Amino acid sequence: MTDRAPQPVDRQLPTEESRDLLALVREIIQREISPRAAEEEEAGHFPRDVFALLSESGLLGLPYDSEYGGGDQPYEVYLQVLEELAAARLTVGLGVSVHSLACHGLAGYGTKEQQAAHLPAMLGGGLLGAYCLSEPAAGSDAASLATKAVRDGDDWVINGTKAWITHGGVADFYTVLARTGGEGPKGITAFLVPGDAEGLSAAVPEKKMGMKGSPTAQLHFDGVRIPDARRIGEEGQGFTIALAALDAGRLGIAACAIGVAQAALDEALAYAQGRTQFGRPIADFQGLRFMLADMATRIEAGRALYLAAARLRDAGKPFSRQAAMAKLFCTDAAMAVTTDAVQVLGGYGYTQDFPVERLMREAKVLQIVEGTNQIQRMVIARHLAGPETR
Repeated sequence: MTDRAPQPVDRQLPTEESRDLLALVREIIQREISPRAAEEEEAGHFPRDVFALLSESGLLGLPYDSEYGGGDQPYEVYLQVLEELAAARLTVGLGVSVHSLACHGLAGYGTKEQQAAHLPAMLGGGLLGAYCLSEPAAGSDAASLATKAVRDGDDWVINGTKAWITHGGVADFYTVLARTGGEGPKGITAFLVPGDAEGLSAAVPEKKMGMKGSPTAQLHFDGVRIPDARRIGEEGQGFTIALAALDAGRLGIAACAIGVAQAALDEALAYAQGRTQFGRPIADFQGLRFMLADMATRIEAGRALYLAAARLRDAGKPFSRQAAMAKLFCTDAAMAVTTDAVQVLGGYGYTQDFPVERLMREAKVLQIVEGTNQIQRMVIARHLAGPETR
C-alpha cells in the first residue's frame, strides 16, 4: 500500500471566517470522528458526544440567525461543512443535516416569541432534533399522512405513528406534521414536540444495511398533549412548511452524497497507486485510470450543482428545481462512485478491512431519503412541463 494521504478538497470559500470554520471542522474530524467511524458504525453506536461537541463548537446551527445562536453562514458554506462531515462519517453528516431540517420550521415560520424561547437551545444549546413527516402508509405521498392533532382547549392532542425517523428515540425535540383538518395538504399543521413528552415512545430501531450508528425508528404518539404555543405557523400551513424544509434538506443530502463519494474516490486512488500487479501500480492501467477519471468528474459536477443551487438560495431566488436536480444527480453519483471504488479494490473492496464497502452501503440510502430519486424526477419534470394532466 502507499502512504500517500488524500489531499483535502480545495474549496472556494467566500470569507476568511468561513475558511477558519472549515479548518475547525477538519480538526474535529481528524481528532474525534474519523478514528472512531468504522468501529462505531459496525457496533451500531450513536455518537451523541460528537453532536454535543458540534453544538458546543457552533456547528449545529450554521445557516441560522446569530440572534438565536446560529452561525449566520450562507448555505454554500454550511453545505461544504456537511460534505466534510459526511466524508468522515455519514451518520454525523446526515445527522447534522436532519437537525438543521428539524430547526427549519421554527426558524422560518415561528413567531418571535417562539424563536426566542426555543431556538437558542436548538441551535447551540446541546439539543438534537428530528423531523417527523413520513408514516408507515405515507412516504412519497406525504400529503396522505394520518397522524392526527385534535384541539382541546389551549392544547393539541396528537395520536398516530411516524416512520423512518432519523434520531427517533434519541432526539430532544421533533418537528411533527399532523392532520388538523380535512384530507390533503391543506389539512396539515406543524408542531414542535419535546422528546420527553408524555405519551411519546420510540420503537426498536430499524436494522439497516448501512448507517448502523444512526438510529432510525418509528415514533408512536399516544395522546401526546402539547400547548398551542408549540404550533408552528398557521393551522393548515404545515405542508407548505414541510415542502420548504425539504427543498433545503435536499441540498443537505446532496452535499452528504458528494462527501461519501469523495471518501470513496480517495480510498480507491490510494489503493490503485499502492497496489502492484504485473510489475507496476494498477493506477498505471488505462482501464482503471479512466474509471478514476469518471469518478472524479462525477464528484466535481455534483459539487458544482449543489453549490449553484445553494447560491440561488443564499440570493433569495427560487431554487426548488435546482435542489431536486442536485439531490438526484449527487446521490446517483455517490452510488456509482462507491460501486466503482469497490471494483477498484477488487476482492479487498468487498471486505470490511477497507471502508469502501461501508461507503457503498451508505450511499444507497441517499437515493431514498428526503424524497426518492424518482420523486426528484417528478419535481424536475413539473418545473419543466407543468403539472401532470389527469
